Amino acid sequence: MKPAPLHLSLPATSANLGPAFDAAALAFAISLKLTAQPARQYSINARGRDAHICGNLEDHLILTTYREVLASSQKPEIALALKITNNIPIGKGCGSSAAARLAGIALAVHYGKLGWSDAQIVGEASHREHHPDNAAACWFGGLAVARMASGSEAEVARIRPKGTWPLLVAIPPEALSTEKARSVLPQHYSRADAVINIQNSMLLLAAFMQQRPELLRNALRDRIHQPYRAPLCPLLPALEELDLSSGVLGVALSGAGPSVLVFLDPKSSPRKAARAIASHLKKHNLEAELLLTEIAPEGAVDAWRTRTKRI
Repeated sequence: MKPAPLHLSLPATSANLGPAFDAAALAFAISLKLTAQPARQYSINARGRDAHICGNLEDHLILTTYREVLASSQKPEIALALKITNNIPIGKGCGSSAAARLAGIALAVHYGKLGWSDAQIVGEASHREHHPDNAAACWFGGLAVARMASGSEAEVARIRPKGTWPLLVAIPPEALSTEKARSVLPQHYSRADAVINIQNSMLLLAAFMQQRPELLRNALRDRIHQPYRAPLCPLLPALEELDLSSGVLGVALSGAGPSVLVFLDPKSSPRKAARAIASHLKKHNLEAELLLTEIAPEGAVDAWRTRTKRI
């Protein structure tokens, strides 16, 4: 019997969320959509953002991950024809690599009949990403808090933030590698910096769970990574100058940068806020694509379960 096609939708993610470094991320409503079916040889039909990268068979992150997982599980490899529609910026701190790795793992689990649990799937992606936050948010949607457990699994708490949380993602033209963004971080931190980050992380969770957007401005403050990455990510210090009069509740680097996640006041007009942000960046001679979006309540697992239940 010919294996059935697999359809997946994987949301973009923003990790770290200021003080929650390598521990929390949220999914937002921009996605990578994928359809795969068995074929005589590998092929990719890609469209959307960065289609030239998504359509290149050489060193393709989805297919490389798929092959590696099958090989390590000692399962035969089935050639696939992929149709990809990508809207996630690549190399801009929006979780594109986590989405691609999860797609490859899901393909291997599906066509290799591995029978992995969600914890195993996210754990495998987390080991490959070297941190679990993006993978957890992409797979489960909403806001995810995650850590690596013993063995190969991840422990994840999925939170559906209360209320409405309009977002804007400011994306610069240049990419920034995670390796470069990691290289500027110090090896050690003071107790004061650690304590402040723990306090702010807890306050940030409370803001989402209790629908208290007024807490965001201070809760998003970070001393672990953003001060060191700011010189590589000039959008961050510029956007940190904005206040509620511009419709901005708070800002944080999206992942390791260089993009910046902006939390907008739900009582204000998102488009008016976007215009104010664009004007502010122009005064700083900074260029950025501004995408209005929102927290995505569903993750890749929702499309995955819908599909696998039909098989």
